[in-house]
Amino acid sequence: MAVTVTLNLSPQEAADDEIVSKIASRSARVSVEQISYVRILKRSIDARQKDIRVNLSVELIFEEDLIGLKSTGFCPDNVEHAREVIIVGAGPAGLFAALRLIELKIRPIILERGKEVSLRKKDIAILCRSGIVNTDSNYCFGEGGAGTFSDGKLYTRSKKRGDNSRVLDLLCYHGAGSSILYEAHPHLGTDKLPSIISNIRKSILDVGGKVFFGKRVVDLVIENGEARGVVTSEGESYRGEAVILATGHSSGDIYEMLRRQNIATGFKPFAMGVRVEHPQELIDRLRYHGNSRGGYLPPASYNIVKQVDGRGVYSFCMCPGGFIVPSSTSRNGVVVNGMSPSMRNSPFANSGIIVEVREEDLHGYSGAGSFAGLKFQKQMETLAWNMSGMSQFAPAQRLTDFVDGRFSSTLPKVSYLPGVTSSPLHEWIPVWIGNRLRTGFKLFDSAMKGFLTSDAVVVGVESRSSSPVRITRDQDSMEHVGVKLLFPCGEGSGYSGGIVSSAIDGMRSAEAIALRIPRK
Repeated sequence: MAVTVTLNLSPQEAADDEIVSKIASRSARVSVEQISYVRILKRSIDARQKDIRVNLSVELIFEEDLIGLKSTGFCPDNVEHAREVIIVGAGPAGLFAALRLIELKIRPIILERGKEVSLRKKDIAILCRSGIVNTDSNYCFGEGGAGTFSDGKLYTRSKKRGDNSRVLDLLCYHGAGSSILYEAHPHLGTDKLPSIISNIRKSILDVGGKVFFGKRVVDLVIENGEARGVVTSEGESYRGEAVILATGHSSGDIYEMLRRQNIATGFKPFAMGVRVEHPQELIDRLRYHGNSRGGYLPPASYNIVKQVDGRGVYSFCMCPGGFIVPSSTSRNGVVVNGMSPSMRNSPFANSGIIVEVREEDLHGYSGAGSFAGLKFQKQMETLAWNMSGMSQFAPAQRLTDFVDGRFSSTLPKVSYLPGVTSSPLHEWIPVWIGNRLRTGFKLFDSAMKGFLTSDAVVVGVESRSSSPVRITRDQDSMEHVGVKLLFPCGEGSGYSGGIVSSAIDGMRSAEAIALRIPRK
C-alpha cells in the first residue's frame, strides 16, 4: 500500500530529490530501499515568515503500487463514421470538448476563425514588432485560444463540477510536465503550450475528428428550434447533430450574431483596470522578506484582494518573470494582458489590477442590458488607442504618479514590446474605476510595503479579464434555454474562466450532448 506523508522543508532541502526521499522515508518509518517511487502530490511555498518553508505532500510508492501510476492516456476508437457535432472555437473548451466527444464515440468538427498555432506565432510576432493587428489571428484568436500565448496558468478558484484531474492528465499525455499534477499553482508557460496544443490536434485528427482553420462563423442554422449547424463568412455550411459554442471571451461578433438571431443572452459582471509591472527583483524582496531566491525559490508572485467603496479591487493573472502583451482583437483598440514563459526568467513581474464592474455602473456610459459591458469595453479600448497616438503603443504612467494624479515625464523600462507612451491615465480612466484603483494601490502597499513605487508602471487598459456577456443556458443540461442542441461553453459562455475551468466546461458539454443525441 502506498503511504502519504506531509513534509515541511527548507527551500534547499525541497529542491534535492534525494533529501526529500530520505526525509519522507524517515517520516513514514520505512527504509529508502523499500521505496520504488516517490511522487510529489502537492507543493506550496509558505513565505509568511522570514524563515521561508516549502510544504510537500509526498506519496511513497512500493513495487506493487507502480501499476497505478500509469496515465489513463487517450486511446479511443476511430470516430470517422460516427455522429457529428460542430464545435465553434479551438480554445481549451473546444479542444477538450472534442477529446471528450471522441471518447464518447462522437465525431467533432472544429471550426476555428484563426490560424493553426505555428502560423499564429507569425501574426503575433508582427503584432509585437509592427503593431499590426490581424483581427482573426492574434493573442486572443487562433488555435489554443487566449491561453496559448498569454500564460498557461492551470489553477482556478472555480468550484464548478468536473474532473480537474482528467484535464491535467490529458495535458500531461499531450506533453506537459508532470509537475502540473502537484504544484499548488501549476503553470505551463507560453513557450510550452504551442506544442501541447499541436499534439491535442493530432490526437483529434488521428481518430477521425476534423479541425478547420480560417473559418469565422457568422450564423447559426436553427431548424424547429434546434441548432443544426453553422454558416461561415465564406458562405459555407457545416451541419451536425448539435452545436457547441466555445468562442472565448473576446468574440464580440458572436454575441452580435446571437442578438440578430434573438438568442437569449444576459449581462455578466466583469472587471476592468490596468496592468502593473514591477522589477521582479523588487517583488522577490517584498515577498521573501528581503531574502534572495538563492537558486531554490521560484520568482515570487502575489495575490491581493481588497474591498474599496463596495467593490472588489484585486490582482488578476499575476505573471512573475513575465511580459505584458498586446491583446487587442481590433485595429483601433489597445488591450493589455500578461504572460510568463515556463522558466519565468524575465526581469519583470506584472499583474492585472482590476475593479469589479456591475450593470448599474454603466448607465452613464453604455446604457443597460446584455451588451452594456461589451459596449463599455470597446469604448475604453478605443480611448486607450486614441491616447496612445492611434497605435498599439500602450498608454502608461508611473505607479506613484497615477496614485498622486501627476503626468509622468519619464517612464521606466517595460516589457511591452510594441512600446509605451506617457499618458495621464488618472484623468481619462472613469472616476469610479480610477479612484478605487488609487485607494487599492495604497492598501496593497500596506499589505506589501514597497509595492507603491515610482519604479513600477501602470499600463492600460486591462479590459478582457472575463466575458461581459452570459449566454443563458440550463446549468444541469448545459443546453441553451431557448435553442435546443445549442451548447454554449467556456469563457465565451460566461460560465467559466481560465484554461482548466473552460476545459472542464467543454467536457461537461460533450457529456451532455451524448445524453441528448441518439446513437446510430
